[in-house]
Amino acid sequence: MSKLGTAILIYDDKCSLCRGCMRWIELHAVSKDVFEFIPCQSEDRRRRFPEMTDETCLQSFQLVLSHNTILGSDKALPEILIRLRGFRWLYSLFKLPISRACLYAVYRWVSSNRYIISQTIKPLIRE
Repeated sequence: MSKLGTAILIYDDKCSLCRGCMRWIELHAVSKDVFEFIPCQSEDRRRRFPEMTDETCLQSFQLVLSHNTILGSDKALPEILIRLRGFRWLYSLFKLPISRACLYAVYRWVSSNRYIISQTIKPLIRE
């Protein structure tokens, strides 16, 4: 896993859905050090990534790879999947154009409705 290096996942800490996804990713990571999680609202994020605006990281999660390559939203999903136990096979699926198009549409819908979804599933996620 050292080939991939640690990826920094920046998420909205005020969103139950985002926190739940972050915890799920943490539980399924191939190793403990493959992800670092930073809330978008934190001073740590602002200090380490001053080029990333609050608006950008509140719109969708951001994944920072080595050499400060930043991937947002649906573009980050394949890089997350390759770092998860049991889900690496999906990485190849996302290389297909039709998969990317569908993924983008689904991600945009979820992202646009995440606070409504969060309120619906809030009882399922421990605060």
